[in-house]
Amino acid sequence: MSAVKIKSVMGQWTVWVPLVALVALVLSWGRDLPLLAVVVVALCLAGAVLAAVHHAEVVAHRVGEPFGSLVLAVAVTVIEVALIVTLMVDGGDKSASLARDTVFAAVMITCNGIVGLSLLVAALHRRVAVFNAEGSGAALATVATLATLSLVLPTFTTSKPGPEFSAAQLTFAAVASLGLYGLFVAMQTVRHREHFLPVTYDGAVKDATDEERSAVPGRSVALLSLVMLLVALVAVVGDAKAVSPTIESGVDSAGLPHSVVGVVIALLVLMPETLAAVRAARRDLVQRSLNLALGSAMASIGLTIPVIALSTIWLEGPLLLGLGATHMVLLALTVVVGALTIVPGRATLLQGGVHLAILAAYIFLAVSP
Repeated sequence: MSAVKIKSVMGQWTVWVPLVALVALVLSWGRDLPLLAVVVVALCLAGAVLAAVHHAEVVAHRVGEPFGSLVLAVAVTVIEVALIVTLMVDGGDKSASLARDTVFAAVMITCNGIVGLSLLVAALHRRVAVFNAEGSGAALATVATLATLSLVLPTFTTSKPGPEFSAAQLTFAAVASLGLYGLFVAMQTVRHREHFLPVTYDGAVKDATDEERSAVPGRSVALLSLVMLLVALVAVVGDAKAVSPTIESGVDSAGLPHSVVGVVIALLVLMPETLAAVRAARRDLVQRSLNLALGSAMASIGLTIPVIALSTIWLEGPLLLGLGATHMVLLALTVVVGALTIVPGRATLLQGGVHLAILAAYIFLAVSP
């Protein structure tokens, strides 16, 4: 790739906006921000989200599916885990349930919000959204297993009082989560990669058009986009951390449950994946949207639980992982409806609306339990 092309790319807003957002993160880190500064950081956050989506699509176009969606899902989750650990260190006793609230919020937003929006957009465009049931079904089964092992079982174990794991149980959950996630990634990228590629209406793997092949970015541009994707995601999560005290004070002032903080953080962090999934659905690449949604849910559990388990070595206080009865019902409903949506390999507006209704119920009950 010529130096002129690189210089042209460097001058685009998708390059300098994440850098500005990163500067805002550095200037605001660890400080009590006035309202005007919070607004500025929030604008930088929004710009970094849009830039992250652009760079994720460039990388995805270069490396192809399912690697493109995997890069975005893992990158977001790794930084999300760092945010959770940071907030737990600073939060005291109020952060005991932060990991559970944020991870469960991520699962509900991805499995219902991103999936529902993607199906809705695709069905509005082509009447029926089509995808590969084998790959999506395997992903949903893995998400359901990880969620049950890490978020449901702690409510019923008896080694410790309350919805907590003992040290041995937490170690088992961490190893099982990491092992299942690694096994799924190996299947997704090597052994059964064809199950995670976009399909046509007759079920065949969709081939790239001549226009798409000719538009594949060069190695230098793709590498630059990968670097800027990571910068944008650091800025997204860091700026979300910077505005989190304002979110917490707003939640407390409104008399809302503290778990709403985890919902808001998850919504902010998952914005890049949501926009990327919706844009893919508009191009009839619903499988890519499902790869992003279910892959993000899986990574949120499969990577967060091991890191949180390791962090308990130096973090003090309880670690509440078990869900309450209401959230377990919503999780079970999500898994059942998700299975019924995915098994046929095609969906209509109705399925998209059902998933969005479940997400709306989750958010409403988080605000008014």
